[in-house]
Amino acid sequence: MKRLLLFSFLMATLISCKNKETEIGKETSAEPVKTVPEQIAVAHGLKNFDDVKEIQFTFNVRVGDSIRTSRAWNWKPQTNEIRLTQGDISQSYTRTDSIAEEDKDIDQKFINDSYWLLFPFHMVWSDPEISEEKSGIAPISKKEMTYLEVSYKGEGGYTPGDTYVIYYRDDLLIEEWIYKSADGKREMPTTWENYEDFEGLKIAKSHESPDGSFEIFFSDIEVEAP
Repeated sequence: MKRLLLFSFLMATLISCKNKETEIGKETSAEPVKTVPEQIAVAHGLKNFDDVKEIQFTFNVRVGDSIRTSRAWNWKPQTNEIRLTQGDISQSYTRTDSIAEEDKDIDQKFINDSYWLLFPFHMVWSDPEISEEKSGIAPISKKEMTYLEVSYKGEGGYTPGDTYVIYYRDDLLIEEWIYKSADGKREMPTTWENYEDFEGLKIAKSHESPDGSFEIFFSDIEVEAP
């Protein structure tokens, strides 16, 4: 009788464990599949961004042999406090859903510069229209690559209607892109190169035109995280 009770107890335990395994399996299979833009953002380190306390970077524009623009930024993502230093002038503001009129000039510069720095994340943070994956010849390397078209068709923002065609590698890091203005008058291809890891954020520090006469590059990058 004791053996029968022991056998029954063991069987009940095994069945219970099996049911738990099945439930866990169901939970795992129910996890949403990431979209391609989400996968690209994760490949560039999106999961590590929540831990970032502060980012410092300098946005530079080179034309020929001269630096035309140099803007140093200090950004605290958790509070959205932002400071710009350009030459001898320093300005600060806090980015909110409603930007004060006097802060719109600095905010427009910050949006431009941070998009160049962290565009893969902005694909997830903002609400663009994104095409299905396609294959085609990249504008600079002339290699066949996979690409997406990312469009901002709404009326909001500072440059509504702009489109970015991003070409990315098998590891999902962006290698080239084309910026297309809403009016169709500007089309600018540049590289995404000189990647470096900053506290888990993979940042392309250089974006150069096909002939090398124009470059946007980042210097003095520092990322503070726990």
